Amino acid sequence: MSPKPVVFKKVSRDKSVAVYMAKRDFVDHCDLVDPVDGVVLVDPEQVKGKKVFAMLSCTFRYGRDDMDVMGISFRRDIFLCTRQVYPPLEDKDRSTHTKMQEKLIRKLGADAYPFFFEFPDNLPCSVCIQPSPNDVGKRCAVEFEVKAFCGETEDEKAQKRSTVRLAIRKIQYAPETREAPPSGETTCEFVMSEKPLHMKVHLDKGTYYHGEPINIQVDISNSSNKDVKDLSVTVEQVTNVVLYANDKYVKPVVSEETKETIPAGTSFKKSYTLVPMLNSTRDRRGLALDGKLKAEDTNLASSSIVKEEVLKEVLGMLVSYKVVARVLAAGLIGSSEVAVEVPFQLMHPKPDPEKEGEAEDVEFQEFKRVYLKGIIGAEDDSPAEG
Repeated sequence: MSPKPVVFKKVSRDKSVAVYMAKRDFVDHCDLVDPVDGVVLVDPEQVKGKKVFAMLSCTFRYGRDDMDVMGISFRRDIFLCTRQVYPPLEDKDRSTHTKMQEKLIRKLGADAYPFFFEFPDNLPCSVCIQPSPNDVGKRCAVEFEVKAFCGETEDEKAQKRSTVRLAIRKIQYAPETREAPPSGETTCEFVMSEKPLHMKVHLDKGTYYHGEPINIQVDISNSSNKDVKDLSVTVEQVTNVVLYANDKYVKPVVSEETKETIPAGTSFKKSYTLVPMLNSTRDRRGLALDGKLKAEDTNLASSSIVKEEVLKEVLGMLVSYKVVARVLAAGLIGSSEVAVEVPFQLMHPKPDPEKEGEAEDVEFQEFKRVYLKGIIGAEDDSPAEG
């Protein structure tokens, strides 16, 4: 017997509309993006002759809502799409796109109406910058939301008691590639030394999954007349805010520091293993996350993939990762740092294709904050108020 598929629901305060959705994470597969589908249950007596609309939005926020400078808003709607669901503009058969919608309409009855949105190619994935414990107000984030509301027109300011808002995520899975493992190297020549220092760093592959160990090989050929010491290997996250500002956050995620010394005229080779995880960095301000921090299964932001012909500025924030190996070359006056950087991707693994359950019945769960994989905080009903 197939288990009942779970459907999440949320009802407006005045009970006029309720939204039912089978999932909250929508995947960008590079060549296509999962569509957003669900059902709106309407109470005609509560709606009182008004129309009901469904909206999908993508919003970029930078700082608190009240931080307007010289008339510049720190909130921008990157994408908005609104559809009328009640009264329906076409019959239900034509506007129903998925098996789950069919099941919900059969179960909820004649006052259930489907909605369906497709993401355009140029939208970013969900990401937010982790604040410090003392930060207040909205965060720097790219956020997605589904909203259902009553009104005479779609442009009318909706009353909160007749509105349902659900935060969702757009996430990225690792593309299938067959590239050679990445590496980096440098040759450093010193004053008063006839021969150089050569350092090479290489990884065993170019794409790692969240929680997967990164194997790092460090090779140093110290032909110089200087001793090399204090070798460290670090995974760094680089976040570029490309909309409104050119802020750049470079944050260490995990590192290993050693007291290794490579004397002049010798060679050194050693492997290191680092595992970039959010659990050990939850209090580190400025890290980019795939969602907000409140829920336990939030993770570090995945690497951004910029598609061809998409302007980087539209993406709001770009996230990348690199391994950095550093050593100090001791001199008569101070020490010189020698570093090698190797970029890599940190992503979600591509899951097996989803199979819709054959069970005719469904199990409803309230669309509470606790279920939201770190998208919205314990005090927020929605990240996209405004």
